[in-house]
Amino acid sequence: MSKKSNKTNDGGTIATNRKARHEYFLQDRFEGGMALQGWEIKSIRQGKANISDSYVIIKNGEAYLFGAIITPLNSASSHVICDPERSRKLLLNKRELNKLIGATERDGFTLIATSMYWKGPWVKLEFYLAKGKREFDKRDDIKDRDWSREKERMMKHSKR
Repeated sequence: MSKKSNKTNDGGTIATNRKARHEYFLQDRFEGGMALQGWEIKSIRQGKANISDSYVIIKNGEAYLFGAIITPLNSASSHVICDPERSRKLLLNKRELNKLIGATERDGFTLIATSMYWKGPWVKLEFYLAKGKREFDKRDDIKDRDWSREKERMMKHSKR
């Protein structure tokens, strides 16, 4: 009997959106599975995914990832017509969908994708309910970050 290899990528991050924390106030975290085609999984395993400008839209009571780019492999997708920027359906509970619909329509939130990762053999997407930052909010964040660095330096030098 041959053993099955346990070669699943548990918790491995595929792609992240680093601009999200700078551009938005992130509120509530959500996690959803993605409905992907075979060529997309092969490309993701090769690290050919980018979610830097992606967001989630709600259409007809279903959630879709919009703006994510998964570059097709030349060898794996010769017989299929590949659209690297197609919108991919997210698999969420009805309760989660209702909460997202209410927040986006009533409260003016947007849904920003922050990371794509492996959870067992499945690809999951982490996204947040978010509100956009204005320019002065970004400057305040930079100022606070600089002050905390300076404070750490002062504390480090005063201990000597």
